[in-house]
Amino acid sequence: MLMTMTTRGMGMLLVGLMLAGCASVPPPIPAVAPTAVSIVATPVNSPRQRHFNALSAKGGFDVMFVGDSITQGWEGCGKAVWDKEIAPFKAANFGTSGERTEQVLWRFQHGNLDGKLNPKVMVFMLGTNNTGHRNDKPEEVAAGVGAILKTFHERFPQAKILLLAIFPRGADARDGKRLNNEAANALLAKFDGHWNIKYLDIKQKFLAPDGTLPKTIMPDLLHPNANGYQIWADAIVPEIRAALGK
Repeated sequence: MLMTMTTRGMGMLLVGLMLAGCASVPPPIPAVAPTAVSIVATPVNSPRQRHFNALSAKGGFDVMFVGDSITQGWEGCGKAVWDKEIAPFKAANFGTSGERTEQVLWRFQHGNLDGKLNPKVMVFMLGTNNTGHRNDKPEEVAAGVGAILKTFHERFPQAKILLLAIFPRGADARDGKRLNNEAANALLAKFDGHWNIKYLDIKQKFLAPDGTLPKTIMPDLLHPNANGYQIWADAIVPEIRAALGK
């Protein structure tokens, strides 16, 4: 009888370990050439890099926003919304204008994840500059994002990742760069459920019913104004609250 119970207990422990390991199963990151620029970390030397490293060294925040100029814009057009809606979650902004996947990958490998930093949630959106600057293939964009998330997950295996679909750009659904981003989003959507990732696509909240992108939300058809940041906040605040267990 003792042997039966012991065996059963060992079996339950094994199942528990298997289930616990599910969160670490890698997402289906597209295979690209090892020389693809989007996955080859590119050095960055800027005041914001040093600022981010200082933030990481000090720590003390629970939510980490990472991205390009759209994310950095929380400090500009989105500041009032940030202060009211996002800052109460003890959030820090690691967004940098013009950045592509390979640059953020380098940042993560050179100080942005060091120090006392211990985020509970990362809100991540990146890739439109890979499309806009070089017209990278969708699989290369997704592979670059995957390389970044892998680095983050290895450093903070318990942290949750809110992976946002790349925002719409261009006047309408026929815009070539928007189409490229949408193809990348289709690949990023498959990351959902891996590495504590939740994929969230909120593009329809920015678009008119006919698929056009109103300039009353994104005046340059790429960057949100204050109205756009409010839409963004309304969509993600419940997700952040849930991820933090609040």
